[in-house]
Amino acid sequence: MGAQLRVYRQKIKSAQTTKKITRAMELISASRIAKAQQRVAASAPYSRAVTRAVSAVATYSTVAHPLTTTPEKIERAAVVIFTSDRGLAGAFSSNVLKEADQLTALLKEQGKDVVYYLVGRKAVGNFSFRRRTAVRNWIGGTDLPQFDTAKEVADAVVAAFNTEASEGGVDEIHLVYNRFLSMIAQVPEVVRLLPLEIVEGEEAPASNEVFPLYEFEPDVTKVLDALLPVYIESRIYNAMLQSAASEHAARQKAMKSATDNADKLIKNYTRLSNAARQSEITQQISEIVGGADALATSDED
Repeated sequence: MGAQLRVYRQKIKSAQTTKKITRAMELISASRIAKAQQRVAASAPYSRAVTRAVSAVATYSTVAHPLTTTPEKIERAAVVIFTSDRGLAGAFSSNVLKEADQLTALLKEQGKDVVYYLVGRKAVGNFSFRRRTAVRNWIGGTDLPQFDTAKEVADAVVAAFNTEASEGGVDEIHLVYNRFLSMIAQVPEVVRLLPLEIVEGEEAPASNEVFPLYEFEPDVTKVLDALLPVYIESRIYNAMLQSAASEHAARQKAMKSATDNADKLIKNYTRLSNAARQSEITQQISEIVGGADALATSDED
């Protein structure tokens, strides 16, 4: 009985230690999520404005620019996957990897080869475990994205896009990341980054919105050459910020659940420990009473 009581006490102590860790991680994520949301909100207007400007140039011009013109045959597609560097965030990274697998299956059904660019240790670890290859990977800083990293990713994918498919380049680029909707919902999303999907000119303006008139100086080609790198960098940076905000929200939710589970374990093991202690006390009293009765009987004889 004493050994069982010691086991329960050890389990209670272990659950209490786990609770301290998960509670601390929950508070850290809660403190970081507000800043991450602010960074997403601050970057969104600029990203939308750049997207609209590039889309307008592509819509209202007749220049066939390589970044805005879809090739007749797409032989190879690049998929950029954004995951986290650390775990303990629930299904945050696994959902993105599943979405990337579904996208890969769809692209292969269309007869396209697929190459990968990975952002985050979880994606790198997953590909290493499954013995899959990636062209390039970036690790570190996924919970606090830096624009320099976004620029490196953009330069790498644009260089591949500007290279012929027969020489190892790609004809199409997709981004797969978690979009932050709320503290409860983070949804995996797939965006085709290149060739550019025309937005302005295809969708009608809102009732209180008027599309502006554009004049291009010095010419459309130079404007596209200047705008497109900015557009690609802003879209990738926005995806990284969305992913970071989603990671903090997912980790906070996962750690809250882990803390609640630790509380339940502590209560259950405390109840079992009390029951075991009560049984031990009852057994000791029974032994004492039995011994006293035995002594009394022997004295009478």
